[in-house]
Amino acid sequence: MVVRKLGDGVYSVGAIHWDRRLFDELIPLPDGTSYNAYLVRGSERTALIDAVDPTKARELIDNLKGLGVKEIDYIISNHAEQDHSGAIPDVLRAFPGARVVTNPKCKEMLMQLLLIPEGEFMTVVDGEEVSLGDRTLKFIYAPWVHWPETMLTYLEEDGILFTCDLFGSHLATSDLYATDEERVYEAAKRYYAEIMMPFRATIRRHLEKIKGFRLEMIATSHGPIYNEPDFILKAYGDWVSDYVKNEVVIAYVSMHGSTGKMVDYFIDALIERGITAKPFNLTKTDIGELAMALVDAATIVIGSPTVLAGPHPSALYATYLASALRPKLRYASVISSYGWGERAIEYLKGMLTHLKAEVLEPVVAMGHPKEGDFKALDRLADEILKRHQEDALVRK
Repeated sequence: MVVRKLGDGVYSVGAIHWDRRLFDELIPLPDGTSYNAYLVRGSERTALIDAVDPTKARELIDNLKGLGVKEIDYIISNHAEQDHSGAIPDVLRAFPGARVVTNPKCKEMLMQLLLIPEGEFMTVVDGEEVSLGDRTLKFIYAPWVHWPETMLTYLEEDGILFTCDLFGSHLATSDLYATDEERVYEAAKRYYAEIMMPFRATIRRHLEKIKGFRLEMIATSHGPIYNEPDFILKAYGDWVSDYVKNEVVIAYVSMHGSTGKMVDYFIDALIERGITAKPFNLTKTDIGELAMALVDAATIVIGSPTVLAGPHPSALYATYLASALRPKLRYASVISSYGWGERAIEYLKGMLTHLKAEVLEPVVAMGHPKEGDFKALDRLADEILKRHQEDALVRK
């Protein structure tokens, strides 16, 4: 039973998933995760803010009953994704008088995803308030963080913002609050990179929207709570800004060593020019680490041999991933080697255009790289240095 008190009448009642290692059958979870839900007791009514993953529904019900909860008036659903909403049907069965409070879009999705009957809902609009007696819940629409129906809930009297996925971190920890800032920062950055980064421009607008609120605490649905909100607000401010760092991410794979030799030479060339190189061997890389590196980098270079006249599948996947995550990269290029077919360059160049970054002239070698190929790598390093030095958005 994991029940912790945040303040008078406010409790964390969610569940920790210590050993979960994969999310959505896609995202690695090296540190597990948590599904945070919160109970708010007012003088007249009680609200549960978000639920938990359906696999942890029993823990949530036990936590509520362990607190002596006899009735729940409102189940606030900030987000329809099942790791937050999946246990709502269980809560409705355990507390049959409750109503699900959410926005119309989320209601529609919950009816489809969880088969919750329409009569169980109460919908709210942006800025609407619900009274619990001596406490007030205010609802703030925040679409595309990271689904179209997302909203935030603000407990006005206590200055607590319940943000569901926004500002979260996949981090299983016994700490209620973000006391280990270095560890939390890394987990939150990974979470942002893997989930939130494609919606950077939208999130930036939502950060502006909440600036006027008194924030004593930010209570997310994954990871520890921020009892000093400036920590995560500053981090997000950096991540969603247009500024990038003097860094080059090199995502590569080498079959017979030729591309590897080119990448090794290129890394040294970047270092000699004062540029931070971040290489990722795609046969060994945790894809989340690659995503994190893309949050701040000015440039990405994909390294790939040719396989059956096209890119290596690992390089293809990394390029697709970078395009899907839509980082704020300014420049991109390709390093490639081939034996009898050289179309890998064209495939990768075409995919890189989706990044909205300027694609610099690739370097391609036939077989083992030769003197001219190494000179071409120097030229590419020089070109990157020149672009970084001249670009006002690259922090030197």
